Formats: sequence, C-alpha cells, structure tokens
Amino acid sequence: MLPILLVGIGLLGCTGDLPTSEGPSTVHATAADPELCDEHGVLESVCPKCNPKLAAVFQANGDWCDEHGFPESFCPFCHPERGGRPQADVADDGSPPDGTIVRFKTKEGARLTGLELAEAVEAPWTGGTTAVARLVWDPTLLTLVSARAPGIVTGVRADVGTPVVPGDPLAVVRSAEVGGERSRLAAATRAVEIAEADLARKQHLLEGGVSSQREVLAAEQALASAEADLGALRAELGFVGTGAGDTYTITAPQAGVVTARHASVGQSVDSGAPLFEVVDASRMWAELDVAEADLAHVVEGQTVEVVLDALPDRVFVGTIDYIAPSLDPRTRTVVARVVLDNADRTLREHMYGTARIATTAAAAVVTVPSAAVQSAGEVDLVFVRKSADEYVARRVTVIGREGGLARVSGGVVPGDTVVTTGSFLLKTETLKDSIGAGCCDVE
Repeated sequence: MLPILLVGIGLLGCTGDLPTSEGPSTVHATAADPELCDEHGVLESVCPKCNPKLAAVFQANGDWCDEHGFPESFCPFCHPERGGRPQADVADDGSPPDGTIVRFKTKEGARLTGLELAEAVEAPWTGGTTAVARLVWDPTLLTLVSARAPGIVTGVRADVGTPVVPGDPLAVVRSAEVGGERSRLAAATRAVEIAEADLARKQHLLEGGVSSQREVLAAEQALASAEADLGALRAELGFVGTGAGDTYTITAPQAGVVTARHASVGQSVDSGAPLFEVVDASRMWAELDVAEADLAHVVEGQTVEVVLDALPDRVFVGTIDYIAPSLDPRTRTVVARVVLDNADRTLREHMYGTARIATTAAAAVVTVPSAAVQSAGEVDLVFVRKSADEYVARRVTVIGREGGLARVSGGVVPGDTVVTTGSFLLKTETLKDSIGAGCCDVE
C-alpha cells in the first residue's frame, strides 16, 4: 500500500499547458462514458452540476457559460448541436493521450505518495532486439489446384487436413468438353499407330527391293509429326486421362496437406477456378516487424530465435534471408523474413510470437528501468517528472527488456527523470472514468 490515501480526487481534462497566473489555457474535457445526465443534458462524467468540483476547473481555464452554468464549449443551451458532449480528446485506443499531466495539489502530497525516480539514459544495448513474429506458409511450397475444364463436381475425394502425394485424387468433374477432348486424343494416338505401321511396312518392302529409301524417309517424317502432335495434345489435355465418358479427375500436383477446399458435389465450376489448396508444411516463414530504429543493426544472415505464444517452451532458430525495401507508414516497421524448419509439422500458419534478433553490434539506445513502463489500454506509458508536483505521461514503444531495463523509443530522451515505484498510481489516475485527457489533480 502506498503511504498516502487519495481522497477527493478530481479529474480535469486539458490539452496544452496547465492554467497559470499569466492567463488561462484552453480546456477540453473528454469522456468515454456515453451516458448523458438525464437531468442536465450533458455527459454525466463531466457534468459540473452533478460534480461541482469540475465547475472550478472549467472556470479557471476560461471555458464557462455564466448564464447557464455549464462549460461554454459544450453548453447544451448555447451549443445544442454538440449534444452535451465535449470535444473528444481521449485516444481511440482507450489510453490517455501523450502529454497527459498528473498534478498533485501540494508538493507535500507528492512527497508522501512515495514516488521513486530514475534517469533515462543512453547506453549501449548488446542484447539484440525483439520483434513481433507471425508465421505464414512458404509460398514456394503452396499450390492452388484449379479446374481444367468447366463442368459439374460429381465427387470430392479429399478434404481439409487430408495428406496427399502427387497424383492422389481430389475431386471428379463431369464436363461436356471432356468427351470431345478424348476424341482428339484418341485420333492423335491412332495417327501415331498408323504412322508406325506404315513405316514398318515400307522398311520391310525396302528389304525386298520393292520400296525406295525415299519412301522410308517420308514414312519416318510422318511418324515423327504424328508423335509431336500427340505429345502436344497430351501436354494440353493430359488431365482428361485415357478413360471413357465425360468426366475427369483433379489430382494433387505435389505432396503435402490440403489446407483449403472450395469444391462441393453439384457445384458448377469454370476453367481455372481454384478448388483446393495444397501446402507442403515442412518449411515455414516467420515474418518479423522490425522497428525503424533497428534497421541500421539488422541485416540478412543474422540469427533469430523465435518463441511462439502457443509453444512457450520451444525455441525455433533461423536466419534472416530477406528484409523488405520499404516501411509500413502506419507502424514504422519493416518486414524481415526468417525460414524455419517444420519437419515435425508443429508450426501452423497465423501463429504469433516474439523473435529475438542477435544484432551485429551494440547500439546506443534510451533505456529506463522496467518498473517505469506501465501498460495502459493498447499502449505503454512512462511518466516523466516535470516538477515536484507534476508528471507527464509519455507514450513509448518497448523494443526489448533485459536485466531489469527496458529499451524504449519515442516519448523519452536521455536525461529525463522518470517514475519507477508509484508509476502504477499515476497511470490509475489518468484512466479514472476515462476522462482527464489533459490533466488530473490528486489531492
């Protein structure tokens, strides 16, 4: 338990600097609570009539309608179009915005809270870096199996999860075109047989002096032409097989497992329509999201250890064999690829985990004690000391943790004084009722 009991905590929202004696600053209260105060017509969490302490806050910041007793910025009488809702200033991710200030009423109150401080420093980081890893199929081992001729599916021979080898049947399709194609193949086959017989006959006659060498050569050319025609047809129409009727069988082109099926009995399919996906899962790709700040120290060939959320007791080792040439503009990360062996078929697509990259050299980075980092909603926060009674929430990205230290980027610079013990208290104050997007007062 902290050595002081918080009493009468009033939260106020303000963006920019806190009010000073030199003049007011703009105040924008915010609320995530969508419930309106039925009696007064504004959001109950920022209603000054329900919570009189808030009135003084808005008045001190010059946002006040004396006529109606509400903040001018969302007075339901002066601005009915705003529906009693102040300007939104809390981030969509449910976390306090960068720059949120926690202010103690007195310096003595801040001292009694027992906050402990440390300095953010720039120091060599030899522990490498970490990145989010997600598994995907190796696309070179993935095959989409399509219909070769339009028709109706009359049978399905494999389903998702079925192991297959080349030539295994996947589905049977009845097609009006198949009968005609088989006739063409039969005709070409018969033409080869006739050419072979004619060549044999003329060779026999040549031995008896009845036929000439020229006739034998002509017969050989005719046979070669017939065989070429048959070969071309087989390459084009080999999928129809040599059977009779108007059906053909779709077969597996490679060994693997069926990972998708889009064929059903009675379904009408067009030529080229993908019906099955067959994957050889003996090898997987791990795609890593490498932070922009790490690009100077991450190169192809580096060793990577991947630990997956679903398999926390196993470490999968590979090397980086590709780094994308462009960054994602939203996340400021670059995709790096690691090939992982999956001979035992343990790995599966869409697994997530953490990749540890052994960087080539130590890099100068900003580090803070791990206790200074607090998770709030979807982001990480560090509270920086502004004065003895004011602390500013800064959003950071944690790149790695090692030896009680956290490597961070954004929000904190070397020399900043950050809160360690007690940072959880400050985070709690910024999140109470999801208001106080600019600051909150702690008595």
